[in-house]
Amino acid sequence: MSQETQIEINVLTSLSQISETEWDRCACPEALGRPPIDPFTTHRFLKALEDSQSVGAGTGWTPQYLQAKLGDDTIGVAPLYGKSHSQGEYIFDHNFAQAFENSGGHYYPKLQMAVPHTPATGRRLLVHPEHQAVAQSALVQAAVQLAAENELSSLHVTFCTAEEAEAGAQMGLMPRRSQQFHWINNGYKTFDDFLADLSSRKRKNIRKERAQAQSFGGQIEVLTGDEIEPHHWDAFWVFYQDTGARKWGTPYLTRQFFEQAHAHLRHDMLLVLAKRDGRYIAGALNFIGQNTLFGRYWGFTQDFPCLHFELCYYQAIDFAIAQGLQRVEAGAQGAHKLARGYLPVATHSLHWFGDAGFSQAVARYLEAEREAVDDEINVLTSYGPFKTITVEEQQ
Repeated sequence: MSQETQIEINVLTSLSQISETEWDRCACPEALGRPPIDPFTTHRFLKALEDSQSVGAGTGWTPQYLQAKLGDDTIGVAPLYGKSHSQGEYIFDHNFAQAFENSGGHYYPKLQMAVPHTPATGRRLLVHPEHQAVAQSALVQAAVQLAAENELSSLHVTFCTAEEAEAGAQMGLMPRRSQQFHWINNGYKTFDDFLADLSSRKRKNIRKERAQAQSFGGQIEVLTGDEIEPHHWDAFWVFYQDTGARKWGTPYLTRQFFEQAHAHLRHDMLLVLAKRDGRYIAGALNFIGQNTLFGRYWGFTQDFPCLHFELCYYQAIDFAIAQGLQRVEAGAQGAHKLARGYLPVATHSLHWFGDAGFSQAVARYLEAEREAVDDEINVLTSYGPFKTITVEEQQ
């Protein structure tokens, strides 16, 4: 009997059904006293979403976490959710949904293997290193089987790693390529070292923007860990609500999430706040990984020229350089990031559809889309502040 046939798969409806140690043994085995590579797949982050009711009943994100066990040992887990909409995913499939509905099918519910509300690349097949291949295969098969047995339209694995995208394609899932803007640390010791790599015009423009931003008449506070206090979340919640209302209509995260974050996640977080006349007026929230700073949320109550660029992009670069981080991921969309030193890079997802005919049509679409995305990355890079860098060099 093969090892794979001995693997037991459990579907968990709450992270309370698995211990933090057991989950994180698969989600972040590299941590061991250091920050995890991907803070978003840790038990503490996903449970904060759950405990704050940012996922669960009424949100369109129904937990269906997978657990792969070999004997008494958990060798793999996956953040899997039943979805009744496509919000909070950032790998847009609205065209798939419309085509599927137009052909007489029901696109929702579907299955989503992802970190809710978080367009950050990381492992989605969270497997213990000693069982990588067999556990990955078991999790993929289990997710597909769960979708098929429940007559769901599809399974989507979003913002997975390039290695997972390749492995998933070999297992029969369809790979998709999108793009984001990331800042890459080429061994810089100071912000001026970074500026020295830019063209003269771009360098002058960034210096001008930083000077403009820092003349807003207040102070900028850069906080992490125990430096973050509850009153900082009171201010940031106002900023987050404003951004959420403008972007999505309703903020995805509840107020309770930030209380959970303060209790369990503040050492994973970098909060950059602008204060004027004794009141906080703007802020940006980042998460700290072992090698990467992940930009997540921004908002304001008073707008000043270039303050957005300073708090979200330049302060993030300052922090990454000071901490020796390799990159800053600036979140979804935003070609304006290009002029600020953030280059386009490929992001990856995997997809499965139960309808064979629809699956073939999507496969043809994705093949053409991948070529278009690679072309776009090369074109955008050529317009950036650096010399032209190919897609292969970026990856």
